[in-house]
Amino acid sequence: MCVFTGDFQIKLDTKGRFLFPSAFVEQMGKDAVRTFVVKKDIFEKCLTIYTKESWQERVDVVKRKLNPFNRQHNIFLREFYKDTAEVTLDATNRFLVPKRLLTDTGLKDDIFIIGLDDKIEVWDTETYNASR
Repeated sequence: MCVFTGDFQIKLDTKGRFLFPSAFVEQMGKDAVRTFVVKKDIFEKCLTIYTKESWQERVDVVKRKLNPFNRQHNIFLREFYKDTAEVTLDATNRFLVPKRLLTDTGLKDDIFIIGLDDKIEVWDTETYNASR
């Protein structure tokens, strides 16, 4: 499993892409799958990026602990799965953020990216600074 460490100030281009930090690419290893699951965070106004492996681990935990026939659990499951997308890095390691997720999280030109163990958070820089 990959562990992401480091934080980076990055610019979004006009198409909603950012250059995936080379440190993260190296931390993944040369043979790593370059497809990720990105989702709007349930609690914060940011995006969370998972490798496919770490996303599947989270899904497995949720499936083990929750009963989809329990109303409260079902509400959580809906929130857990909504606002997700699969994104593959392009040939130059650019990450294209889906437009709806750009809008929902308020990501603008300047973004702040943080490696947090097996996930990555992507914040609008102003929003991140205001949350601390």
